Amino acid sequence: MTVFLNVKKEDMKLLIDHGLGLDKTKTKYEIMRLRGSCVAILFTSGKLLIQGSDVNVSRYRDLMIAKGFKEPTKIEYVSQSGLFIGSDESLKGDTFGGLVVVGVKADDVVRENLKILGVMDSKKLKDSSIPLLAQNIKKIAKVSIRNIYPEKYNQYNQTELMNKLHKTVADELSPGTHVVDKYPGCNVGDIAVTKGESKYVEIAAASIIARDEALSQIGDLSNKLGFDIPKGSTHVKSALELLKKSGKDPNQFIKMHFKNIKPYF
Repeated sequence: MTVFLNVKKEDMKLLIDHGLGLDKTKTKYEIMRLRGSCVAILFTSGKLLIQGSDVNVSRYRDLMIAKGFKEPTKIEYVSQSGLFIGSDESLKGDTFGGLVVVGVKADDVVRENLKILGVMDSKKLKDSSIPLLAQNIKKIAKVSIRNIYPEKYNQYNQTELMNKLHKTVADELSPGTHVVDKYPGCNVGDIAVTKGESKYVEIAAASIIARDEALSQIGDLSNKLGFDIPKGSTHVKSALELLKKSGKDPNQFIKMHFKNIKPYF
């Protein structure tokens, strides 16, 4: 068995041209299923699963690699049983935008479906694949979302706000063991772990929905300003200059406590 990410429907032509034929899809999460000397399944998340004998899988793996696709690092999630609530955040380090915190709850069945769906750390996924994957997660798992815009964000200390929101989404989804992707000053959760999105599929699912909400907020703020605002905090100089020239209230668009905004506001 082998897996590739960020695969599009049109990319499957490569496998068809080399002997695999169309087969009927078996779940609502499948875009396409091919069968021949092995089975290839493309999921709505962009995840491509190729399974069969080692010899045949190796042949199609080599074709995909030659085409420029790379196999992801295998994810070994922590062994779990029962109800778990994973929470993660987005926009924490971005100059523009406020803060998004999301909780996702799963039992054993939902947890397995999230894995089948191809849920993984959102940072490993392209922006284009996030909305559909987030939508599918919401269909199979209970979710709690807090999407905080800059004007409200700027009324709080960041760490205090994060602790408050992580607790809020977990309480809303309770009962369940609350696992948090650990951050500096984290004092919530039954379990707080670094790189939690690679250990608990619930945190990975929360990271995907949080990123989807963050992209939506950034898009909304961009529309209000009339130009595309950048993600992150590295290449924001031009956007900060445009914000200053616009005469709009920076409190509604950026994190006022960030040091990189001081030359402008």
